[in-house]
Amino acid sequence: MPTNLFSPFKMRGLTLPNRIVVSPMGQYSGDENGKATEWHLMHLGQMSVSGAGLLITEATAVQSTGRISKHDLSLFSDAHAEALAPAVAFCRKYGGAKVGMQLYHAGRKGSVTVAWEGQKPIAIENGGWPIYNASPIAFPGRVDPLEMNEAQIDETVRAFAAAAQRADRIGVDLIEIHGAHGYLIHGFLSPLSNQRKDKYGESLENRMRFALDVFDAIRAVWPERKPLGMRLSATDWAEGGWTLDDSVELSRQLKKRGCDFITASSGGATPDQKLKVHPGYQVPFAERIRKEASIPTMAVGLITEAKQAEEILVKEQADLIALARGVMFNPRWPWHAAIELGEPVYYPPQYQRAHPSMRGGDFLKPRADT
Repeated sequence: MPTNLFSPFKMRGLTLPNRIVVSPMGQYSGDENGKATEWHLMHLGQMSVSGAGLLITEATAVQSTGRISKHDLSLFSDAHAEALAPAVAFCRKYGGAKVGMQLYHAGRKGSVTVAWEGQKPIAIENGGWPIYNASPIAFPGRVDPLEMNEAQIDETVRAFAAAAQRADRIGVDLIEIHGAHGYLIHGFLSPLSNQRKDKYGESLENRMRFALDVFDAIRAVWPERKPLGMRLSATDWAEGGWTLDDSVELSRQLKKRGCDFITASSGGATPDQKLKVHPGYQVPFAERIRKEASIPTMAVGLITEAKQAEEILVKEQADLIALARGVMFNPRWPWHAAIELGEPVYYPPQYQRAHPSMRGGDFLKPRADT
């Protein structure tokens, strides 16, 4: 019997050849203005030929003040789109994976050094930039954010839509809106970072407004045939924070607006989060959102083994399996999973002879056309 992991999955006009997703992974390797570099051609290129069904770019900033670091991949101008276009074109020409993009705004976590320099805050006088949040509440250890006024909120919503249009023009197949990990959208959702008294604060309905506005703005300009989803921190893992119940309700509201999937991650709103990390620790979030909001979900978080991934799908806990650090450590994870589960998978013709079936002189083609 065919496995679930290597079965196709259709969303709108897009059919993924299998259920394996290369999750967004911050590379902090743009130039000083956030334009793509040769690193992105290498990184995205190798992931596109990995055998995965979907590759999603790292979190891509929609505004210059919405970057974590100055080297974040960005899409806030046509010049940024032009710089990224060759990498996307490579993936579409040579890769077996469909190409997705994650759009985001860093919110109160912005204006810091790159990850391997410790993400230390950069003051404006030292080359940093103003950062924004729902309320002027700093993430511990970071600089103080400014509270966004309604004009700035509207401007940011338009920036998300403009970035989506640029993504469409360079050939991106799918968009995931980053609404998790303490960044701007999550900053509006979580009571830990949102203490506004206006239409964007206090009640759950009001705190969800910005996320829904962003979604609506992108859906209005994003082609009908192309899927659009959102990544959520399903829980803050902290008392008084965003909860799984809240995530279920937001997912229901997103589905009503045409959302195609939810990626169920967690945490990031506070360093005081209390969680125990273990293999598949976030899978129950994907399962509950999938069942109670009746929307496809993507499971992510310490999913490292092929049989583990297959079991999640067999149990209908999620529809897609997202790999991040595991596939960065082993960019051929899908190939190895296919061998373990006895399934064909995409190989670029240049690499077909690497398949174990070829080592004894057997020249059967070990690839699945996509």
